[in-house]
Amino acid sequence: MRLLALERQALFVENSLPFGNCHASTLAELPDGGLIAAFFAGEREGTGDTAIWTARYAAGRWSPPRRQFARDGHAHWNPVLHAEGKDLWLFYKVGATVHDWITWTARSGDAGEHWTAPVPLVPGDRAPRGPVKNKLIVTSDGSWVAPGSVETERFWDAFADLSGDKGATWTRRDVPIVHQDPGSRPSGGETWQGLSANALWESDPAKVFAWDGVIQPTLWESVPGRLHMLLRSTRGRIFRSESGDGGQSWSPARATDLPNNNSGIDLVRLDDGTLVLAYNPIEGNWGCRSPLSLSLTADNGTTWTQPWHLETGEGEFSYPAIIARGRDIHVTYTANRKTIVHRRIRVE
Repeated sequence: MRLLALERQALFVENSLPFGNCHASTLAELPDGGLIAAFFAGEREGTGDTAIWTARYAAGRWSPPRRQFARDGHAHWNPVLHAEGKDLWLFYKVGATVHDWITWTARSGDAGEHWTAPVPLVPGDRAPRGPVKNKLIVTSDGSWVAPGSVETERFWDAFADLSGDKGATWTRRDVPIVHQDPGSRPSGGETWQGLSANALWESDPAKVFAWDGVIQPTLWESVPGRLHMLLRSTRGRIFRSESGDGGQSWSPARATDLPNNNSGIDLVRLDDGTLVLAYNPIEGNWGCRSPLSLSLTADNGTTWTQPWHLETGEGEFSYPAIIARGRDIHVTYTANRKTIVHRRIRVE
């Protein structure tokens, strides 16, 4: 297998829109063969002016992004798109911090031109539900399985959220992990690699380096009922968990050989079973967010190809979202918090 670069395009020119930072893109294919992307943007991550923006791709061009969902004084985070038939769902978080955000959702029947009024995904539940960063999958029996996670003041934990009625109701199934003391913690004043100044909502290194666990899974189904997830971690490696019962129960999360810098990952499964993983192939808690790369596996993740780089420059290239159309894959990702980049690549 080899990868062939076909297209690279920014969704918008840096500093051309009325916000200082953007992050956490998501991507879905539309019924007409076009694409839709969403991301959050505002003064910076976690400020009360952050909103969810969307843009559409057709005939090789991206439309000007639109500020789609916003509530003054409320931080918006991590949109996730899901397209199925003529319907399009958008899930996103609202809250002052990741410790107390909750999930809201809206639906469109016209490819994102118009949306229903947003509502809480699970009314009354103060925990984040549904997909936290990466796309949900539709399993062989038609069920939805969404990759979720919770970030408390100390522990990070992942789960799968299951729905058999297209998102009307959800059942949470946790991924076991043994938490650990991360060891020495910075006393303050330190910086972490790959992030621009004031990029994170939390600026106290002692708190940032105290977090431990796994979050933001990405999912696939290898054979009917057999599900798998890879997870971002604080421990320098991508973690993995398995389910043999359609997501009802999960094995304890364990470290793989794949490096992780405690930044977002995403994966897509092609029709022939090939997996394509988008990630920063860097070890270390809060390690550098460059390069941003792709690796492939033809054996369900036992062995992976050497990284094929999407970006190698200085700065932050992070939080990829990846989907496939035949042998073409589409990836969007954050570029220095100033724009979102779209790449089209063919797997040959």
